[in-house]
Amino acid sequence: MLTTRFVTGAPNWLDVGTSDLDGATRFYGGLFGWRFRSAGPDAGGYGFFELDGRIAAGGMQTPEEQGPPSWTVYFQVPDAGAAAEDSEQARGGVLLQPVDVMGQGTVAILADRAGVPFGIWQPGQRAGLDVAGETGTLCWVELHTADIAAAAAYYREVLGLETSAVSFPGGSYTCVNPAGEGEEAMFGGVVPLAEDPADTDAGWLPYFAVDDADAVVARTTELGGTVRMPAADIEGVGRVARLADPYGARFAVLKPMPRGA
Repeated sequence: MLTTRFVTGAPNWLDVGTSDLDGATRFYGGLFGWRFRSAGPDAGGYGFFELDGRIAAGGMQTPEEQGPPSWTVYFQVPDAGAAAEDSEQARGGVLLQPVDVMGQGTVAILADRAGVPFGIWQPGQRAGLDVAGETGTLCWVELHTADIAAAAAYYREVLGLETSAVSFPGGSYTCVNPAGEGEEAMFGGVVPLAEDPADTDAGWLPYFAVDDADAVVARTTELGGTVRMPAADIEGVGRVARLADPYGARFAVLKPMPRGA
């Protein structure tokens, strides 16, 4: 599970680009208790979703030509320029070249071999999110892809990530962790699209921790969102549901199984 002990290769930021920032603020405020705070007049409309005064995510309103509303996951790197070069050498791409963000850090948007976009963040004054792994915050990320082997090779070369198979009744799950950090540092997984009828598009899916997955599913509907996969128990993991906000940005929620259960 994610924490704010950010290490190279692990997620340290995420944000949502939406067609209606005010509407998204109402939705996520009603769902997770977030409040939106502008990053200031020089930030181009970008701001922070805060939970009890701590930054849990970023967000901004994006024009239609930038694509449909979506969440972007960012991974920590020591050198954004080098990571961008590594992406091209690994047969991926660079969608946004590295740029300094007012001294807070350096950001870039890359694409893996399948064209899946993701962000990288080289910390400056800001290491990453203020809070993760707690109720109402990012706790897990999951890559949905048509080719697990190709994805594993790419992310190992660019971010230094390791994958491992974890068995569970009826199959196995490919977990991801930063190289050299061991299984205790697992922060996500990789899911094959062909085996998941709930998915139609490849991409990184953020999971937010909740105390009651069923209540969050019901609240999502009340707030105008969409239930893509109803709440279901996953042995050894917890209760999971996949959702979308009213503007189409996809995410998931997880009620983690208590340790030792």
